[in-house]
Amino acid sequence: MNVKNLLTAFILCMLAGGCTSGDSDENTVPAEIPSPSESMYFPPSDSDTWETKSLSSLGWHQDKVQDLLNYLDTKHSRSFMILQNGRIVMENYFSGHTASTPWYWASAGKTLTSAVTGIAQQEGFLNIDNKVSAYLGTGWTSAPLAKENLITCRNLLTMTSGLDDSLGDDVSPANLKYKADAGTRWAYHNVYVKLQDVVAAATSQTWPQYFNVKLRDKIGMTGSWIQNGDNSVYWSNTRSMARFGLMALNNGSWNGSTIVNPAYFQNAVSTSQNINLAYGYLWWLNGKSSYHLPQSQYTFNGKLIPNAPDDMFCALGKNDQKIYVVPGKKLVIIRMGDAADNVNLALSDFDDVLWQKINAVIN
Repeated sequence: MNVKNLLTAFILCMLAGGCTSGDSDENTVPAEIPSPSESMYFPPSDSDTWETKSLSSLGWHQDKVQDLLNYLDTKHSRSFMILQNGRIVMENYFSGHTASTPWYWASAGKTLTSAVTGIAQQEGFLNIDNKVSAYLGTGWTSAPLAKENLITCRNLLTMTSGLDDSLGDDVSPANLKYKADAGTRWAYHNVYVKLQDVVAAATSQTWPQYFNVKLRDKIGMTGSWIQNGDNSVYWSNTRSMARFGLMALNNGSWNGSTIVNPAYFQNAVSTSQNINLAYGYLWWLNGKSSYHLPQSQYTFNGKLIPNAPDDMFCALGKNDQKIYVVPGKKLVIIRMGDAADNVNLALSDFDDVLWQKINAVIN
C-alpha cells in the first residue's frame, strides 16, 4: 500500500473511532462518565422527615467526630447540627436537650428581621431607602427632627442609625438619642428592632402574623417571638433554625420557590457600608480585611473567624447561638446552648476553636 493510501486508511480509521495503538486495549483509557451532581435537598414543610447523609459518603473523618462532640459538650452546648447540601450529616443534643426542645436565638434572630424586611419590600409595602419616620411617624426618637429624618430603614439594617448605643436596649423615643449623623458611625444597637414596627405599620398586620405567613410557615419552621424586656426574641427548636439556614444557603429560595428576593438577599450577605466590612443586613460576614464588634468603635484587622471559610456568612447571637452558612461547601451549621465561656453579644473565642474542630472532621 502506498503512502497516500496508508494516510487515507488512517484518517478513515480515526473518524470511525476504530483504531487502537496496539493489539491489546489494556492501556486504553475509557471516557470518564460524569456522575450526576446531587440535587439540593429540602425537607418537607409539613413534616419532620429529613434525609440524612453519612460522614463516610462525604469522605469526612469519623475519628475526629468525638473530639468535636466533647468540645461542644464541655462548652455548654445544647444542640449541634451540620447539613451538607440540605441533608443532615450530624445532629447531636446535650444536657437533656432534645430535637423538640425550644431554645432562644438571641441576636441570631436579627437575620429573621432582615429577611422579612426584604419580603415586605419585594411585596411593595416598603422601601429600605425610605426614612423610618415615613412608616412610624416623626418623634420615634428624641433626636432633632432633621437628624431623625436622616435615618432610613437601610440604616437600621446596617447598624448605622447614628443613635447612641451606650444607653441600653430600651427603644422608647426618650432612650433613642442622637450620637452622629446616620450612615457615619457603625454601632451594634437594639434599635434595629424598630424594623419590626416598620413592617407591621407598612403591611397593616402584626409582626408575628406577617412573619409567620411569609417566612416561618413557608419553610416549615416552628417557633414564636417572645418579648423579653426590651428585646423581641425568637424561640424554636434546632431544626427550625437549620431550615432558615438552608433557605439562606439557597440565596433566599426554598425548594424552587422564592421566599426572599435573591438580589436583596445577596446584598444582605455582602458588605453593607464602609465602616464594618464584616457586616451586611444584620448578617456577619467572614473573609473581610477588618471588622468591628459590639460595644466597640475599634477596627480589628483580619478575618472575623480565621479558621472558618472566607465565603462563610453567619448569624451570631448572645451566648453563642450560631448559624454558619458556607456556600462553597454547601454547609449549614447550627449551634445552640449556653455561653461557651463568658457572656458575649456575638463573636467569641469559641467560634474560632469550634471551626478548628469542625475542620478536622470535614477537611
